[in-house]
Amino acid sequence: MPLHNQLDFSTVLATAVHDMKNSLCMLTQSTEAIALRSKQLGREDSEELSRLHYEVSRLNGSLMQLLALYRFEKEQMPMTIEECYIEDLLNDIYYKNKTFIEQANMSVQIEVEEGLSWYLDGVLVDYLLNDIVVNALRYSKKQIKISAKQADSYLCIQIDDDGDGFPQEIIDLAHAELAPSLDFLNNRSGLGLFFAKLIAKAHINSGKEGRIELNNGGLLEGSRFSLYLP
Repeated sequence: MPLHNQLDFSTVLATAVHDMKNSLCMLTQSTEAIALRSKQLGREDSEELSRLHYEVSRLNGSLMQLLALYRFEKEQMPMTIEECYIEDLLNDIYYKNKTFIEQANMSVQIEVEEGLSWYLDGVLVDYLLNDIVVNALRYSKKQIKISAKQADSYLCIQIDDDGDGFPQEIIDLAHAELAPSLDFLNNRSGLGLFFAKLIAKAHINSGKEGRIELNNGGLLEGSRFSLYLP
């Protein structure tokens, strides 16, 4: 019997991605520890190690996206909606990227309404926001601001940077209907947007769906990513 009749390749791929993701998590932790020791010792390779840590984090995020998208497609990813303290969520994202932030001398400000909590899938929203922050770190110049507040009946989380802003084609993709197309295969940003929109729309409350918005000329005169969850 031909091999392709015995195996579901998508399942094999998902299993391989899961295994790679676990290995990359260990690699991320190791490179972070090495970069920290190198910086403390004043070694010249500390900056290079920090960039390595950053790229490993980006690759790990991409694999997590692929695994989550596969599970959504197979309807094997039930939403786990629990109360989440937003300040804790955003601080966790900061500390995941702290090594690169400090090495690049970036200024990252977090501003959250005191005591703000929301019912959401913390794992998926963490995936989403961390990918946006990693992207902002790549394209901003020196400043990023992450803010969260309640706006009407939505939780609003915004990520502003002082970069050159989103290309128009990325803004157009963000505002298009939620449907995968060849456009998403042209660059990682397209896949990341599809992932973000999918997670946002999966949060439904009282007939309202979550959404994302992309704009330029925000608080820091660069790009602004906004997540709204009902």
